[in-house]
Amino acid sequence: MSEVVNFSSSEIKSWLENETSSILTPVQAQAKKLRDDMRDSIQSLADVSKMLMENSAKEIEKRNMRVYNRARAMNKLARLFTERIRKINVPDQVSYDSLNKFAQETQKVFVVTDIDIKNWFPRISPFFIMDRRKFLVVHEKAKESLETLNAFLTKEYIKTKTLEETFQLINELHNLEKQLSDVEAERASIKNERLPIEQEIAELEQKIAKLQGEGPVDQLYLVEAEIEKLNKELKHALRHLQKPFKKMRALALYKGGAGLTQDERAMLELYLEKPFQALTIEAAGYPVLKQILQKLARLMDEDKLKLKSDKARKAEEALNGILRRDSLAKIYARCADVTAREKEILTPAKMEEIKRDLSLFQEQTKQLKAKKDRVEAHEAVKEREYNEIVGRISNHKKAIEKNVYSSLGQQIQIL
Repeated sequence: MSEVVNFSSSEIKSWLENETSSILTPVQAQAKKLRDDMRDSIQSLADVSKMLMENSAKEIEKRNMRVYNRARAMNKLARLFTERIRKINVPDQVSYDSLNKFAQETQKVFVVTDIDIKNWFPRISPFFIMDRRKFLVVHEKAKESLETLNAFLTKEYIKTKTLEETFQLINELHNLEKQLSDVEAERASIKNERLPIEQEIAELEQKIAKLQGEGPVDQLYLVEAEIEKLNKELKHALRHLQKPFKKMRALALYKGGAGLTQDERAMLELYLEKPFQALTIEAAGYPVLKQILQKLARLMDEDKLKLKSDKARKAEEALNGILRRDSLAKIYARCADVTAREKEILTPAKMEEIKRDLSLFQEQTKQLKAKKDRVEAHEAVKEREYNEIVGRISNHKKAIEKNVYSSLGQQIQIL
């Protein structure tokens, strides 16, 4: 087993060129010569097809009825030959793949042309006999050139195909390494953009924590939690009045038969949506609510709300509890106490300043986190791109190492 030789990716191409020049140079020189010969043959075929087209056009113009139809057939056939030949792409850069593709395209054109010659030339006889002979001579020479090219491809050029592919892989490897370098620079740039944002977020979060740790803010959070709790308790206490209240509101809005004043309608809406707020703006004994309930009782007695018996019974129990047993007295007192404490906390100028700063810092933090998310998303894209290129580089190196061993029997490793 031969010793493994290590190369950097920048060294491997010059080494391989030295090792394979005696093999590749004569083969590639022959490939270019055969490419040029084939190109000349195709050009000659194009020229003789043009000659057929021009000569047949002259006969068409003469309007000689003995020749006219055959001249038209020849002209059409020559145009077909010309169009097909024009579509053949002669490769500028010679490689096994490009030359093989060129040969296959030419072979298809020649096969179809042979069919047309077999089908149409006998029908054109005996006219244009000299022109047709010239075409056939050029066509046969072109087919011979193609046979020579195909023989070269299958017997000689195929042996160097792997080496040619290896040089292509080396060029792709160099391009991938350049791409990797560019992506790595972009990753570093994105990281440099992300780190100051994270630092700024950390500083703002420290400021927010400090503000939230100050006494008035803590007290306000407790008060707000208690308000939320009281609001839920009130909704539960008034739950059996929800349906009657809504029907009463509908009656007041659309039929005008609820007997509510404008202020009472506004309070009814507030009791439906925000019962804590409604109760706290009431005077002692919540007189507006009681007025609404009294009118509600009258509507229920008159069966104007069309409540089901079960809902009507539960609503009546809740209504009587408030009007006769003053069942909301304790919760009203708690609401009033919490409201007074909230006002006391919010009164000082310092509290307003804290709330203002807290809101500002929280908004800044929100914006910075959104910016950080965008940067991190970009960073993740570059990370995936980086890892993909690293994988492709590794695959290219392995393929080059394998090809060199299969072609030259030399074990190498690209570092």
